[in-house]
Amino acid sequence: MTESTVNQAKPHHTHKKLSKEKFLKRAILMFLGSAFVAVGLEIFLVPNNIIDGGIVGISIMASALAELPIGLFLILLNLPFLVLGYKQIGKTFALSTLFSVLIMSIGTTLLHPVAPLTIDPLLAAVFGGVILGIGVGMVIRSGGSLDGTEIVAILINKKTPFSVGEIVMFFNLFILASAGFVFGWDRAMYSLIAYYIAFKMIDITIEGLDQSKSVWVISDNFRDIGDAISDRLGRSVTYLNGEGGFAGGDKKVIFCVITRLEEAKMKSIVDEIDPGAFLAIGNIHDVKGGRFKKKDIH
Repeated sequence: MTESTVNQAKPHHTHKKLSKEKFLKRAILMFLGSAFVAVGLEIFLVPNNIIDGGIVGISIMASALAELPIGLFLILLNLPFLVLGYKQIGKTFALSTLFSVLIMSIGTTLLHPVAPLTIDPLLAAVFGGVILGIGVGMVIRSGGSLDGTEIVAILINKKTPFSVGEIVMFFNLFILASAGFVFGWDRAMYSLIAYYIAFKMIDITIEGLDQSKSVWVISDNFRDIGDAISDRLGRSVTYLNGEGGFAGGDKKVIFCVITRLEEAKMKSIVDEIDPGAFLAIGNIHDVKGGRFKKKDIH
């Protein structure tokens, strides 16, 4: 067989373009998410000298010191990282991020003359953090980003033992601490509150309120437990073949996916049938395909 024949025999996994419907859906979500961030910034955080982490936080401080629009710094400071992202991570991600950053920058410029809804720093930190987190979560869920530090963190992660989350956290702690020298330490503490709330809201927006969980059960009564899960929770189960590490011997492993609200019921079912069963429950960020949809139970 010649080399050309071998190459022809190999399947070519080319990148598939998004359908117009999916592309439009993503663009709308990115637009709305970026607009939410602009509202959180100009209507709550910026007028009260409260910052967020990353490039947004640096832009807020630079805008206050230079007395120039924050939108200008959001674009200028993110551009170098967008070039890095385009070369190292991918064209789609970089263009999605550029689109989101532009909408956010334009939004802050348009909203700058609007009076803030509150001058209470605690209320501004709470509500600004909530709106900001929802907006950022929508953008990330759509495949984009609003912060160049995330791109740097992804690149540093490839060459260091630190995770992306740890690198981003280090950057943000340094930026939030810097707010103390620019706006005062009380504002830095309010900024920490806003950052924490935004961080939590990003998770909720990406994962959803009805967070999915994976369940693994090892028991000699696997059939009874599996039937009970199907009958009482309406969830389908999969039986996997396993082997005991200590005692040896074949084991059946039950695997299924439930929601966070069903976790207590799942524990009750397993404990009721086999109190000595091994049960492991973990968080899942996304579920697609299969028979995850819950069936009716009576």
